[in-house]
Amino acid sequence: MTWLLIIGMGIVVFLNRYAFLEPRLPLRLSAHARQFLGFAVPGMLTAICGPIIFLPGHTLNLQPLNPYLLGAVVAAALVWLTRSVMLSMLLSMLIFFVLRSVLS
Repeated sequence: MTWLLIIGMGIVVFLNRYAFLEPRLPLRLSAHARQFLGFAVPGMLTAICGPIIFLPGHTLNLQPLNPYLLGAVVAAALVWLTRSVMLSMLLSMLIFFVLRSVLS
């Protein structure tokens, strides 16, 4: 049953992606739909990262010494300053692990 569910969901995801990526299909999105979908990735990342940053241990932690909050601020600043995703990711992970070991 589990394998059937995994295979079924894989087929659904593949067909969903294929419908928009195959150039021979007559399916085109309007400019408004494309603009609306432009907000999907930032919204998804916010929904994933928000609870991790603000709710470590399942309690709201807005203290300035929250290593998750400090790591997120440092990561955002690094992305803004360097404009390099890989460098920002590596440096922010290093800083986060140092902060977590020092502050926790």
